Amino acid sequence: MSLLSMTMSTTSRRALSARPIPMPSTAQPQKSRAEVPAEFDDIVVWAAWLYYEDRLNQSEIAAMLGVSRASVVNYLQEARERGAVLITMDAGVVARSSLSRALATKFGLAEALVVPLPPNADATQHLTALGAAGARQLERLVNPGETLCVSWGKTVLAVADAITHRVDDVTVVQVTGAAMGKPEFSAELCSAIMARNLGAVSMNLHAPAVLSSAALCAALKREPALQHQFDLIRNAQTIVFGLGGLGPESTMRVANIASQAEIDAYVDDGAEAVLICRFLNAEGEQVRRDLDWQMMGIELDELRAIPRRLCVAGGPTKVAALRAALKGGYATHLVTDMDTATALLD
Repeated sequence: MSLLSMTMSTTSRRALSARPIPMPSTAQPQKSRAEVPAEFDDIVVWAAWLYYEDRLNQSEIAAMLGVSRASVVNYLQEARERGAVLITMDAGVVARSSLSRALATKFGLAEALVVPLPPNADATQHLTALGAAGARQLERLVNPGETLCVSWGKTVLAVADAITHRVDDVTVVQVTGAAMGKPEFSAELCSAIMARNLGAVSMNLHAPAVLSSAALCAALKREPALQHQFDLIRNAQTIVFGLGGLGPESTMRVANIASQAEIDAYVDDGAEAVLICRFLNAEGEQVRRDLDWQMMGIELDELRAIPRRLCVAGGPTKVAALRAALKGGYATHLVTDMDTATALLD
């Protein structure tokens, strides 16, 4: 895209994304106002983008946003006063927006949010950036009074830690049993922190992640307490989850859920990704072995039945796993970084 005389500042967009959506002081709230897309997090900046980048006129923007034309004029003026509109185009804004739209189109997503990383970002900075972006997206998706399913892992914990806005009357449900190792990102910890930061009720799944036999696993699932847990899962409106590869340092290998030999057997059968303790091949199809019938947790068909499915993942070790999960249609919303998004589109 060529440089334009009036465009949006990526610095302004990043700064605004950490704040609640404001209304300009001169604009009146509109009952029919459109929901702001994940890429923008602020109706003022969204209006500026539609005007300066998508070249819509003020009447078209007013119709799209569900506000008056006078409100659009006020939004554009406020965007200039904030410094959100500059003389030259920041290429990062274009790249992220283009990547987001291309990802959504290619993989049939409702929304994709592609986040920037600091130059030479280390693993901690990478995780923090993904967690913050995932939190902002999740806060947009979850509605008062609904059930939110929560997976486990480092990225999900980063999302939980970054939640800053409470949502009324939400129930947070743990979707896998407890693992024996790595309690710093365990399923029960992820769901507990998510519930605390949202101001929600936490429903833990009181069972091991893997049982000693398929018969015992089936028997436990018939217990009333666990039946109630799975009823909550089946009636959930939103789920947030990370994604794992199967390399030596993968979360699945260090969490002590399955033995190295058991994981290697899945790899030998073509597995390239782990999605909430279930294994996927490169085409997003589930790879099943006897261990699956011993696992206590959400099944992939139950996952697909949840209307809003937010996947937060990124990094070079996650590209193959992400591609598999997206091909399988397990996510409706994605948060990732620019390098990962580019690799997924190659």
